[in-house]
Amino acid sequence: MSLDPPTYLSSLQNNIRARPIPWEGAVRAGTITDNDLKTIKAVDKVRKEQRRQTVESDVEAYQSLILGGTKGKSVLESASKRADVIQYMLVLTGDLINDAPILASKLLEHPEPYRPLVPYLSHSTNPEDPIPLLASSVLTSILSAAQLQSPRPDQKTEEALTQLYKYLSTLTKSQDSGLQDIAVQQYSALLRTRKAREIFWNLREETVNPLFDILRTAVGVSKENDSTLRNGGSSIRTTAESGLSGLVGLQLLYHVLLAIWQLSFEASLVGKGLEKEQELIPLYAQLLRLSPKEKTTRLLLSTLLNLLSAPSNKSTLLPIANTARLPALLANLKGRHLTDPDLLEDLKALTDMLDEYTSSQTTFDEYAAEVNSGRLRWSPPHRDATFWRENARKILENEGGALPKKLQEIMGKSWDDNKQVLAIACNDVGCLVKNVPDRRSVLEKLGIKGRVMELMTDKDEGVRWESLRAVGEWMKYSFEE
Repeated sequence: MSLDPPTYLSSLQNNIRARPIPWEGAVRAGTITDNDLKTIKAVDKVRKEQRRQTVESDVEAYQSLILGGTKGKSVLESASKRADVIQYMLVLTGDLINDAPILASKLLEHPEPYRPLVPYLSHSTNPEDPIPLLASSVLTSILSAAQLQSPRPDQKTEEALTQLYKYLSTLTKSQDSGLQDIAVQQYSALLRTRKAREIFWNLREETVNPLFDILRTAVGVSKENDSTLRNGGSSIRTTAESGLSGLVGLQLLYHVLLAIWQLSFEASLVGKGLEKEQELIPLYAQLLRLSPKEKTTRLLLSTLLNLLSAPSNKSTLLPIANTARLPALLANLKGRHLTDPDLLEDLKALTDMLDEYTSSQTTFDEYAAEVNSGRLRWSPPHRDATFWRENARKILENEGGALPKKLQEIMGKSWDDNKQVLAIACNDVGCLVKNVPDRRSVLEKLGIKGRVMELMTDKDEGVRWESLRAVGEWMKYSFEE
């Protein structure tokens, strides 16, 4: 997978290439050796083909120059106090690896292929210092090559990959979109194997969370205030009409979606966690509504298909996809003039999968899936008197009363950002009491009656009304007794 280098990084590297370095002075100071200088000058400021031939003719010398060997220290170690030399050597090393790929393989034969580079990731906490950024670029090239050589990395490779992920995660948390894009592109170069993706997932508080923060910024919500994504509130329609927030550029958005798509190939490992921790499905549904280009739509659909297709995810994620109105959204997508064959194939596969699922679901199944998702919306069953007459007892008794317990859990939260959830829960409680009065003690033992009475004084008018109606059902049967 080849991506164009980020503009910020390319500009920095070009500036460093153009700087004159007093190499002879560095030799006199003992910073580098005469042999180092000879090796450097043979490839410095020459054409790409000449550089490739020079490296291939004496690849051991360049391995020794970069990593050290029997003839002496690595220049990256011996010149550690000369920032100008280190910056130049990091750029030159990256150029040598790009121009002569055989060098990466030779570096990996070294007993310590990452030792001179990893310390530079923590060279400075100053975001303006280019050394950590340049070191990360070189390490990405070497670690990417390591994964191509062997899908099962050794311990040193795992440790270097972990340190690099941690450094790159600091860039994704930056307010500078240029630095964010550098990090995300390097993630994509690294997420090539199952083990690399597993390590990335294990570090998800540092690696995955900031990527989803970027996506939420793109649709104009925060993690603490995204209930409209889950419940189809009016602000969603407003956002859909106005498009993406404009705070995230299309290139960065595409690269973030690309990294998450790569991660989704470990669907069994990450699928449930992504939904539980990031609420991926409603977020991706909203991104699909707003997606400005086919290339972003393709990544969104392919990621959803990867996650929903995994057998271990279907029972959990398909009900959530249905609640998030993904089937209707896919139907709308079919009406767009889409031409990408991979996109169309994934769209059909997702549509077929969800059609098969929804055709097998009863109204009770749909209601249970919504409750189990932990997020209620005014879907048809809540106001359907026939539904409650036919299903109220089943709701109370199915699977040992699992649904009332889930309702109690939902009602136990404040839902300050979306009071509608509490209003719907109170409506459902009232319907249960009305239709199965002989089992209202089940709700009382769970503390639901007490919670409903508390909500009669809630600041939200809708919650007060629905809680009053629910308490009224209780009082009616109490008076009749």
